[in-house]
Amino acid sequence: MHESIIEALRRGDAADAIATAREAIAAQPQDATSHRLLAAGLRLGGDREGALAAIDQAIALAPEDATLHLERAGLLLHERQLDEAQAALARTTGLDPNQFPAYIIQGHLALARGDLDEAARLSRTASRIAPDHPHIAALEGGLAIRRGDADRALSIISAAAERAPGDAQLRHALGFAYLAKGHFAFAEQAFRGQLEQDPTSRPLRLLVADLVRRQGRPADAADELAPLLESGDVTVAMQRMVGELELEAGRNERALELLSQTFAADPQDRRNVLPLLEAWRRTERFEEARTTLDAALEEHVASADLWRARLLFEEFASEESRKVIERWRAAMPDFVPALEAQATLHDRVGESEQAEAIARRIAELQPGHTQAELRIIDALLQRDPDAAVERVESLLAQAPDAGVKRALRQLLGRCFDIAGQPDAAVATWAELHAEVVDQRLPLPEISVGAPQWPDMAPLPDPAGAVLLLWGPPGSLVERIALTFDQAGAPLRADRFGAQPPNDPLQRYTTVPGLLDGTLDPAYMISLWRAALPSRGIQDGNVFDWLLWWDNALLLALRAHLPEAVLMVALRDPRDMLVDWLAFGSPVPLALPSPDEAARWLAANLAQIADLHEQDLFPHRLIKLDDIAQDANGIAQAIADALQIGVAVARQNELGPVRFEPGHWRRFRDTLANEFELLTPLAQRLGYPAE
Repeated sequence: MHESIIEALRRGDAADAIATAREAIAAQPQDATSHRLLAAGLRLGGDREGALAAIDQAIALAPEDATLHLERAGLLLHERQLDEAQAALARTTGLDPNQFPAYIIQGHLALARGDLDEAARLSRTASRIAPDHPHIAALEGGLAIRRGDADRALSIISAAAERAPGDAQLRHALGFAYLAKGHFAFAEQAFRGQLEQDPTSRPLRLLVADLVRRQGRPADAADELAPLLESGDVTVAMQRMVGELELEAGRNERALELLSQTFAADPQDRRNVLPLLEAWRRTERFEEARTTLDAALEEHVASADLWRARLLFEEFASEESRKVIERWRAAMPDFVPALEAQATLHDRVGESEQAEAIARRIAELQPGHTQAELRIIDALLQRDPDAAVERVESLLAQAPDAGVKRALRQLLGRCFDIAGQPDAAVATWAELHAEVVDQRLPLPEISVGAPQWPDMAPLPDPAGAVLLLWGPPGSLVERIALTFDQAGAPLRADRFGAQPPNDPLQRYTTVPGLLDGTLDPAYMISLWRAALPSRGIQDGNVFDWLLWWDNALLLALRAHLPEAVLMVALRDPRDMLVDWLAFGSPVPLALPSPDEAARWLAANLAQIADLHEQDLFPHRLIKLDDIAQDANGIAQAIADALQIGVAVARQNELGPVRFEPGHWRRFRDTLANEFELLTPLAQRLGYPAE
């Protein structure tokens, strides 16, 4: 029904929009969007006061929706006619000055329905009539905000506010410009000034409270809204908003009282359930939670959110949780989330056959259900790998989405591996890599030959804690990074993110520049240091996780960063190649073929072997072969290497189980040529030839 209202608004049919919106509200009185669209229809029809009442009701129903407050600002406009001078100027353009208010109103309504091009057109037309009118600035500023250009919005509206300091519409628009820019204190000041002039305005008070919360003062925000709770028309959404603020402020008992009321009003609304769960947890009212949820479930036996909430208050896989799941399944026999809970319980207590039976039922109800299919395939891999291959191939044939097909092909390679078909496994993985070569980073070119190394500089006093972390693809270096991160070390993984540092250790041109002399080593390190503050490092202590490594970097590091330590994660090179093929790597490097990958990996590891054998730079080799799945083992290896204490990462965050050490031997025939390249490097790094 919303689409019908929006269509009526687009064609300017106020009567139809209003009638359709009222029908929608009659059907769903708590739907904020219908009230919002009614406001737009009433404003289009010239009923400003009615429009404001409708948008205020929408805000009361969804007080956290900032867009509604922005739309309300547009509805505040009076149809103020131009003065005589402005009208005379308009006539020289051939436009009717009496149409100016309509253009402005329609422009704001276009903004409200998201028609930014139409809003811009109306703004241009209105500006031909009265280019310096403050309402033009308000409209253009609103348009800039909707387009994400907060700087332009603030510039336009600030300049107009200086020319017309008394214009209420501009003051409102200025507050939103500050809000869009993230200047919450200035925005609060702007809206609080308006609230002082209109202290009964509920939308303004909600807006001010939200700005106070954004400045980290949830208790003040809750106090700001407290008077609204005493009015006779307080909504559930407003009660919930104050309850959540009380929770954020740590006033848990007050939060519990309010959130209990919102839950009682509508226990099926997830927004009422989730904060109450947290309030119960903080106040340790576990028995109250069980009793309240059980009572709600008697009335709403088909509410999945309530059943999930009820399970939270029983120990996982306990007899009590089993009874809750049995009740849930009795109430909703073929409801997939209930079946999933049952299967998880079976898994936990080792009832694998029952878990598989449940998974097969889920797959019947929802063909292609990811978790169910994975359970079935995992069970088949343990007793009949060939059947697992057939099932994955069957799913592939039915998969409608290219992304799903790609994930299934990756899984198919793993199934081929377990089924003893290494040729098919490697062919599947290699094909997947080859298809995305042009979407990956090219393999960095490895420098050849040993240059004349500069002398190691003496350690500075005091010396900062600088660690450079790197590992080849397949090394599982990411598990060392995770351990550092969870231990609170100054690890920076931003080189892998959307905003990497702009320094020489990020660029492929650094190595050739150091080798041919076009990049001065001292300047390179100064650029690296200069980027640290923007990465949140103020004291120079940093654990920098690198995308790539080349011994040519030692031309700069030995002389200008002697306090650094290079930490390299390693596994048997042949295992690393197989892991890279099967699972990829944290750095999205192109893998054109297994042969090219092996040659590049061999060249890289030859440099690491040189560095280690000749002790070219302070370094630590962390061999993860036997500890890759062991959070305690990884932490201990790091601690032993650096002679420091290291906290243990959470075991469940290490990621999926990878191949056991020596898994490469399954592929000794399929990847014979590749292993021939890597075996000498394996031996230099301390691994057996066979």
